[in-house]
Amino acid sequence: MKYSREVEEMCPLVKGAYHGPAPIPQEGKWTQAKEISDISGLTHGVGWCAPQQGTCKLTLNVKEGKIQEALVETIGCSGMTHSAAMASEILVGKTILEALNTDLVCDAINTAMRELFLQIVYGRTQTAFSEDGLPIGAGLEDLGKGLRSQVGTTYATLAKGPRYLELAEGYITKLAIDENDTIIGYKFVHLGKMMEMISNGMDANEALEKASGQYGRVDDAVKLIDPRHE
Repeated sequence: MKYSREVEEMCPLVKGAYHGPAPIPQEGKWTQAKEISDISGLTHGVGWCAPQQGTCKLTLNVKEGKIQEALVETIGCSGMTHSAAMASEILVGKTILEALNTDLVCDAINTAMRELFLQIVYGRTQTAFSEDGLPIGAGLEDLGKGLRSQVGTTYATLAKGPRYLELAEGYITKLAIDENDTIIGYKFVHLGKMMEMISNGMDANEALEKASGQYGRVDDAVKLIDPRHE
């Protein structure tokens, strides 16, 4: 280590009291984080690419500084969906510092990793005050039945009005319309549940019927329309 001449000519003085870093809340404890291995927690974050064409929601479960679980959810860009597959393989097993300085293929995922890193090292995780945090596998609970992301996709034009395409309940098959041409409800199919039933041997038409439902005042509708073709 090199010192400048000015520093070399200074007289040495004894350092005063050292109290260490401020403790941060982690999994029900207060921790003075001095090493990467001192960091634990589960949290979520979002990121975006430079043209803001797509976005990523990233969920990490970190134990003793190492990423044990990663959930990568992306929307808005076809290339990003492939990047998500690679990122999920890349992230697990790395320390959060390694992950921060790893090319995660897509800028939106890289940005999400940056945002998560800040939350985690500053003690702002979802499990900051949960004793022992959450077990590995907790990330999947965000997806619900059928392990599909919670997606909301709607579209509208001034000339023709709104169309609901997919909401939290599932893929929208029909919009319920009243006498004023206002949407008052919708019919949907939960694709995750349907595919699970089909994979278990159920007939596709029966699975479609069992995974379907409705929301709102569908029974009061004057007409039902297909949001994609009408």
